[in-house]
Parts: sequence; structure tokens; C-alpha cells
Amino acid sequence: MTRLLIAGGGHSDVPLIQAARNLGWTVATAGNRPNEPGHRYSHLFLHCDYSDPQAVLAAARQFRADAVCACCNDFSAVSCAFVAAQLQLPGHDSPEICGIIHHKDRWRQFSRQVGLPGPRAVGCTDVSGVTAAVTELGLPVIVKPVDLTGGKGIQTAHTLDAAIAAAQAALAASRAGRIVVEEFVTGTRHGLTCMLQGQQVVFSFADDEYYHLSPYRVSAASSITSCTPETLAEVLQAVQHTATQLQLQDGIFHLQFIRRSDGRPAILDVCRRAPGDLYVDLVRHATTVPYAELIVKAAAGLPFYIPRTLPPQRCITRHCLMADHCGILQEIQFDAEIEPRIFDRTIWGKPGEPVTDPGLQKFGIVFVDHGSVQQLRSEAPRLQQLLRCHVT
Repeated sequence: MTRLLIAGGGHSDVPLIQAARNLGWTVATAGNRPNEPGHRYSHLFLHCDYSDPQAVLAAARQFRADAVCACCNDFSAVSCAFVAAQLQLPGHDSPEICGIIHHKDRWRQFSRQVGLPGPRAVGCTDVSGVTAAVTELGLPVIVKPVDLTGGKGIQTAHTLDAAIAAAQAALAASRAGRIVVEEFVTGTRHGLTCMLQGQQVVFSFADDEYYHLSPYRVSAASSITSCTPETLAEVLQAVQHTATQLQLQDGIFHLQFIRRSDGRPAILDVCRRAPGDLYVDLVRHATTVPYAELIVKAAAGLPFYIPRTLPPQRCITRHCLMADHCGILQEIQFDAEIEPRIFDRTIWGKPGEPVTDPGLQKFGIVFVDHGSVQQLRSEAPRLQQLLRCHVT
């Protein structure tokens, strides 16, 4: 029986925990928030900061883990790569390769070296490099901490003064003390997730992304994607090239990209852990592929199987329930035509709960079946209005 340590325990990690338990494994979860919902589904909770590799190593030793799996967070992925190297566990890239994947400046440097499609970028360790970066890239620019996810710490700057101010804030937010300044790229936003096996892409799934108050924090994702086969082929070619160049281990590879007006992709961020907000369930519902199970099997160094023939993808959206402004949550109101087509839901928001950061706070996640591509294209961009968090 496999003893799996999942370094996390948030609501998005529940499918991973359940998948491992359904395989008959003993599962421990680790984190510094004991009330996270995922810990209720594991056999054992271990209190530690999963962003601290040494703390996760101690937890793995205490649990006598023979496999580790990252939660839906880059810090967890970095810690798990470190633990796997220290304990000689399978299923993970080396810490060096993990650092290239999960630190934005190192990923941009690698992308440039091997010719992957992406925005031009300059890495900086202090604000003195920002002026040169803006001169090279032109305005506007995007300023990002290299080690945060979910849109945290990202700003668009239209002037040099704004870029310097954004850099100061991003440097303060970055644990690594590094930022990346990128050219501003426009187009439609998408995600692509895939499974690697023998450094080959054996399964892939693409989506269309939607945003709420922040242009950097995804609030919904839909299948079937509007991307053309040509755009997806170029993205997959980039993944394939990355897998062989870095000799990546079997398992998940996830990325976000922009499709420019000419159809060419610009790859933004990449990771080798499950995406958040129950994205693994979006893949499962849309394709029937048990994505969470594949991820935990790969993290444990075990083989996984992808059916040769899959049914047609469903036209569905995973939507995060979020408010438009600060105040007190009164109720969550579902449009009468949409509600019957919500086929899966996880709602934790309760009336009377304060809304202090509407751009970040989520009160639940629902999955909507649109029934057709035409209805999907019409409804998905409007779900924020059709599924409202009423706040006063």
C-alpha cells in the first residue's frame, strides 16, 4: 500500500486526496491551516508550512512517506521536488529542473534559449534594472514576482514611474526577491494541461479563460476551447520540446497562454502541479479522463493509462462564485435558466460573511453544462452576471 503525502489540503486539493484514497492508499496532508477542507478527507494531518522544503521533508519522514504529491501551489511543487530528491522518491523532476519550471525569470530565460513562443522579458533583482528593461521592451509592460501564482503581485505599467513602483511592490512580495518585466501581449487567454509519459504528450486539454475584477486572476474556464488546431499544435510542440530538452519526468504539465490576433501563441506561465479551483474536475467532466488519479499516480512514480478513444468533449464551464464589491454577502443568486444546468457545485460562502477583497475571495465553484458550442459562447462570458453573489 502506498503512503502518499500531499503537501496541501485546500478545497482544490480534495480531488487529489480522494483519488489517492480510492486507489487504496494511505494519505496524509500537510499545511499550516488545520481548518482547510482537504484535511478532513485524509487519514492524517501534519502541521507544517508546505512552502518550507525542510518542513515538508520532516513531515515526510514522520509519515514514512513512500511518495509525495504537490497541491495546487507552486511552493508545494518546489518543496515536493526537494523532498523527492532527498528521500530518493520517484515521480518528480530534480530541484534544478523544478526551479526552471516554477520561477518565471528562469522559465523566460529557458524559453528564449530554446526558442519557445512567449513574451520578451527581462529578469531583475532590484529596481535599478527596470529602466533598462522598459527601454528594451517598450511600454506598457507587465511586472511580476517570479514565484507567486494566481495573479498575485502582478501589475501593468504604462509609464516608467509606474513600472518602478510596480517593481518595488513585486520585489517586496517575492520570497526569492526577484521579478520579471515582460512585454505587454494582447489576445485571448487560454489554458492547456497535458500528461507526459516518456517525455511525450499522451493527453491534452485546452480551455478558454475568463476573468472577473483582476485581469490576472482566472475566474472561469470553459471547454470546448475556441483555439484553432494550428494554435494548439504550436503550443503542444513547445511542450514537447520542453519535455525533451529538460528530460521531464512523467506527469502533469500545465500552462497558460495568449493567442495573438495572428493566431500565434505566447506562452505565459507553466507548472508541474494540478491547477487550482477544481480544474482537475473540469478536465474529468469534459473528457471522462480521471485526471486527479493520473496526477497522483505519476507523482508516486506509477504507470497510468490514457484510453485511446475518448468521447466528444462536453461544452461546460467551471465558474468561481465571486462578488463585485466589498460589503456583506447576502445570498448567491442563480439565473433561472442556468441553475438547472449546474451539474456539480461546491459552495462554502454563507450569508453574513464579509467581502473584503472581491478580486480574490471566492464563495464556491460550480460547473455549468451549456449543451452546445453556440450556447457556450453566449453564456460563458456572462456567467458573472448570471450567477451573482449579492452583496450589500
